[in-house]
Formats: sequence, structure tokens, C-alpha cells
Amino acid sequence: MDTVAIGMSGGVDSSVAAFLLKEEGYRVFGFTLELVPEDTGCKSPVQDAKNVCEQLGIPHEVIDLRQEFKAKIMSPFISEYLAGRTPNPCVECNKHIKWGSALKKCISLGADYIATGHYARILQLPNGRYTIGRGRDLSKDQSYVLYSLGQYELAHAMTPLSDLCKSEVREIAEKKGLSVSKKPDSQEICFIPDNDHLGFIERQIGHGFEPGNFVDKEGKILGTHKGIACYTIGQRRGLGLSLGTHVYVTEIRPDTNEVVIGSNEDVFRDRLNCRCLNFMSEEPLPIGQRKRLNAKIRYKHEGEYCTIERIQDDLLEVIFEKKVRAITKGQSIVFYEGDYVYGGGVIC
Repeated sequence: MDTVAIGMSGGVDSSVAAFLLKEEGYRVFGFTLELVPEDTGCKSPVQDAKNVCEQLGIPHEVIDLRQEFKAKIMSPFISEYLAGRTPNPCVECNKHIKWGSALKKCISLGADYIATGHYARILQLPNGRYTIGRGRDLSKDQSYVLYSLGQYELAHAMTPLSDLCKSEVREIAEKKGLSVSKKPDSQEICFIPDNDHLGFIERQIGHGFEPGNFVDKEGKILGTHKGIACYTIGQRRGLGLSLGTHVYVTEIRPDTNEVVIGSNEDVFRDRLNCRCLNFMSEEPLPIGQRKRLNAKIRYKHEGEYCTIERIQDDLLEVIFEKKVRAITKGQSIVFYEGDYVYGGGVIC
């Protein structure tokens, strides 16, 4: 009988995932990650998770990874914004923390697999490689945020909610009487409870942002911005500019501390480069070869067909068949073949 360690976040998804694993006959123990330093004001998930484990009659472990989380997730989050990029901390956390340090710890505790409450599928293809498939509930599909996992991590991963919709998960939790059955979903970044990422960054660096110039694409100064960390590509609201028409952020230039302003049309591009590559469903694409895929440039993006070409060891050029809106440095681009992930990288 295999032993499965289920990551318990204190929410309904991971709680139902734990229940389902136990029902299927696995030896199950829950673990909760202590990730966020106390000075952030975030509530620890440990007690809610512990209560559910007691209800289910399974052991519960607490794994303290606060130092690693600060070094690998929080600090890069801050530095990326200060460099004019828009990071995706959930992708990095899945790679380095949940399926990195936590997986190693759980295996040392006797686990054969690590499971989570993600809405996605773990698939092994006929070529022997593992990949991530879209979950049944496409409105909750989380395959995008799992694209960076390696073959070893995928071979030791389970996602019990892959065939369920969110409404069904809630129904199971209520029928079982789980203490978190009515707990609302978390919407914010876990280490920013008030969803004010700019205030969080200012508190962490101990000072405000450096103002600079809004400019148009010809370099004409249009006004003063509050700091490049305050803006992202495609943004219209909160610019503080009165130019007689709607304008948008089209580029951020950290070297000159400028934010470029243009029309909505200027926000659409047909190509990008990406690095930090991970090939999931196939062996890495050889340098110089091309492949046609569907790509998402952010979590909520519906996707667009493109051709990728590997032009260096850690560099892909991506050319879209139709222009896409608001390509943003620091965000992940994830490539799909049908309903499963081919691979992905970070937009550079």
C-alpha cells in the first residue's frame, strides 16, 4: 500500500483531496507548510489543517520552510517588481517549495507520493514522459501554474481533484461535515493578505519608489510616474494622465526609469522570447527546430496558436499567428498540445 503525503493548506480543496485519498485506501498523512514570516500579518493555516486531519483520522506534520520561502519566493518577488517585471510567485513556489523542499521532506518521512488540491491531471504519455493535463473544471484549471515541474516531481505527484468541479468538491466537504466546507477560497498572494503588493514591497525595502517619466514611444515626456514597480503592461487605470484619450502602459524601461505610454493597439504584439525553459511532454526541442503549439501568456489567457523555435540552450523565440495583448516580462508562457502541457518558460 502506497503512502501519500497530502499538502493541507487549511482550505476546502486540499481537505477534500485528503478525504478522497483515504477513501481510495492509501496510507495518508497531511502536512502543512509554514511559509510566511509572522511580520507579514498573514494567518497561519496550521490550525485549520490540523482540525481537518483530526476529523479524517490521519496524522499531521508541520514543515517549517519560512527561511527558504523568503529567500526563493518573497525576495525575488520584490526584486522582479523593482526591475520592471511582473513575477508569478505561485509558479516559483510550486517548483522550489511545494515540489522542491517539501517533496524531499515528505519522502524522508516515508511518503511515496505528494498530493495537492490542484485542479489538474498528472499524465504519463506513451513516450514514457509525464506531463500536466487540464482539469475537468476548466474554470478552475491550474495546469498553467504547474508547468515548471520536472519529471521526477511529476512521477511522485497526485492531484485527486482532477475529475471534479469546484461545486462537487464543496458538496463532498459539506456531506462529510468538514470544518472548512464553507471557508471561502483564497484570492490573494499568500504572503500579501491585504492584496496590496505595492505597500508590501515598500514595507520590505523600507522606503518608497523612485519616480520617473512617462514617455511616448518617441521619447516625449508626458508626465511623472510613481515608480516602475507600480505599473504593468496593458494597464490603463491609475496612471494619473489627462491626455484626452485612453492610454495604456506599453513598455517599462528599468535602465532609464521610464514608463512608455501608447494606445490600446500598441499593447498588442506578435512575438516574444522566453527563458528558464522546462520541457514536459517531450524531450527538449533541439536548437534550430520549430514546433506549432497553443500558448497562454498568463493564467487567465485563453491561449493563441504560435510557432516556437529554440534559438539557444535556454532561449525560445515565439511568434504568434494573431497578436496577443499585454505580453509582460516576468510572467510565464505555457505551451499546450491539445489538453496537456508541452512545456513553458519565463517571458524575457
